[in-house]
Amino acid sequence: MVSAGEVRGRRRISLFTIVNTLILLGVAAVTLYPFVYMLAVSLSGDVYVMKGEVTLWPKGFNLRMYDLVLGDPKIWSAYRNTIIYTVLGTAIAMIITSMGAYALSRSDMTFHKGFTLLIVFTMFFSGGMIPTFLVVRSLGLVDTIWGMVLPGAVSTWNLILMRTFFSGIPKELEESGRIDGLNDIGIFFRIIVPLSKPVFATISLFYAVGIWNNFMNPLLYLRNPDLFPLQVILRNLVLAGSVSSGQVTQIGGDNMVVEDSLKFATIMVST
Repeated sequence: MVSAGEVRGRRRISLFTIVNTLILLGVAAVTLYPFVYMLAVSLSGDVYVMKGEVTLWPKGFNLRMYDLVLGDPKIWSAYRNTIIYTVLGTAIAMIITSMGAYALSRSDMTFHKGFTLLIVFTMFFSGGMIPTFLVVRSLGLVDTIWGMVLPGAVSTWNLILMRTFFSGIPKELEESGRIDGLNDIGIFFRIIVPLSKPVFATISLFYAVGIWNNFMNPLLYLRNPDLFPLQVILRNLVLAGSVSSGQVTQIGGDNMVVEDSLKFATIMVST
């Protein structure tokens, strides 16, 4: 037989599940609504947007805004640049971060504590934007691909995360590798890396998303529009309100409405 206490406990669990589900559904709806609205506006006719009749479903369905966005060569050039920066930057960051993290995870490394303190210090204090720009410029990295991938090649937080993960790997595995004749580099690539696929995947995702969404470094270090990533093009579009000069007025009578539709279409494409 089921006691009265168990029945009350099940009722409380059911009530908690219902309330929790409703709250999470509300959070999901609030999060998704801006994207749904932007998609609906970008696919709607100018007249319906002007009248404010577009909410969650497009009216006067058309793909003219996406034709403009996808037909602009700057968008495709920005896509190419963003992919190059993301792939190259993530690869360089993972190589440097993983090797540095493995070295710091070795307690027998010379000046182990000193190097760790110096690296952790950078989490709380930095040189600032202007000194960083001067260093990048003095190295000749301004207006180059390397200016996009080298200044942010190491994240102290990601380095500490990987070091903590490497520290949890049993030392007996490294000792067995040394018995088999492996040096530090051999142990890292043949033992540590195969056992660390989860942390490599996680940190790679952190770096890739950060580089993909980054627009501050391009604003600081790039002058050539042909090197601009997608985020800079999107920012310029949101500020200027047009993709290509002369194309906005050819679509609709109300330029502001057309500009908003173009902005939303570009945001959806970049997203």
